[in-house]
Amino acid sequence: MCNSTNAATRTSSASASSQISLTAAGELRDALSALQRGNAAVAVSALMAIDAESWAAMEARLAAVGGDLRELLETAGENAPVRLPLH
Repeated sequence: MCNSTNAATRTSSASASSQISLTAAGELRDALSALQRGNAAVAVSALMAIDAESWAAMEARLAAVGGDLRELLETAGENAPVRLPLH
């Protein structure tokens, strides 16, 4: 019984820590804007600046609405409107 309590605690603490930092949100915005302008180097630089925890949180949120970061980035690079689900 103790093991199930520990597992539940780990799961809820992992969910609680899955937040996108304000800096990461700004970097994603900058990357999407750069892709729309056709500036891949700036987009890559912005994406590389996103911390791992925020990256995982972004992936989880997009997956919850039927998409993923790769599709979002491809859509932004094509200057197409983003419609979810992306597939």
